[in-house]
Amino acid sequence: MGTLLSSRIVDVAMTLQFPTIADCIGNTPLVRLQRLPGTTSNTLLVKLEGNNPAGSVKDRPALSMISRAEQRGDIRSGDTLIEATSGNTGIALAMAAAIKGYRMILIMPDSSTAERKAAMSAYGAELILVDGMETARDLALQMQADGQGKVLDQFANGDNPLAHYTTTGPEIWQQTAGSITHFISSMGTTGTIMGVSRFLKEQNPAVRIVGLQPEDGASIPGIRRWPQEYLPKIFDATQVDQVIDMGQAEAEQVMRRLAREEGIFCGVSSGGSVAAMLRLSEQVENAVMVAIICDRGDRYLSTGVYDTPQ
Repeated sequence: MGTLLSSRIVDVAMTLQFPTIADCIGNTPLVRLQRLPGTTSNTLLVKLEGNNPAGSVKDRPALSMISRAEQRGDIRSGDTLIEATSGNTGIALAMAAAIKGYRMILIMPDSSTAERKAAMSAYGAELILVDGMETARDLALQMQADGQGKVLDQFANGDNPLAHYTTTGPEIWQQTAGSITHFISSMGTTGTIMGVSRFLKEQNPAVRIVGLQPEDGASIPGIRRWPQEYLPKIFDATQVDQVIDMGQAEAEQVMRRLAREEGIFCGVSSGGSVAAMLRLSEQVENAVMVAIICDRGDRYLSTGVYDTPQ
């Protein structure tokens, strides 16, 4: 009897379709802010991309770039992949490379946090540290030219925004039942804002797309004010209705308030996105705003940004 039961259990297990870790990327929660908005007719929502397996919104384009390159025959399992990254993309690519069976070389600024470097190494990636993102991007292309591997190039790779056009955008539209009026996102590689903007504008051209960049002198991990010659090729300024310059102090303050007043633990660029959303909320009524919480706060603890009292 016991043997028969065991056999049936095995048969059932073999017919079930269990998900892999790759299947867990996306479909992240969209939640309402309860205290930070104050008294307002607006609904302020945040999409918790830190819930992705490797902890950030970049899980989406990382898997998209590798999977679609495989489908085209550009790469095959066992190849060496190279990418310049400031952090989240590197962690996501290291995870995706581990899932798919690739050797991953990541070139990143030495200023990246200890947690980010450790996470990439944990997934088996090899790290090369340089003095800035521009240097990292140049070195990645040089290594490819020297035959050391293949560059995915998140900054010019259409599979990056395509990931958000096919997943993030539709999720937001469905989760808000089409009621969204404003979308706010920080801009680094710009894949998130490009893909989501394209999708939302196709559904309702009136949806306002707001991008965030650091003001002069601000250092906010994950977002950049790029020199013209390094502006991501995937970026199309016509897809962004408004750009807000964000100060470092304001972004960090709202980041800490999100943790202490909303229970949402995130990074500095996410604090900046919500800070921009709070600014906009003071200017409009009866709006439904969505901001991207692009990652989790635990990968910033070593910087001390959470140590400052309110």
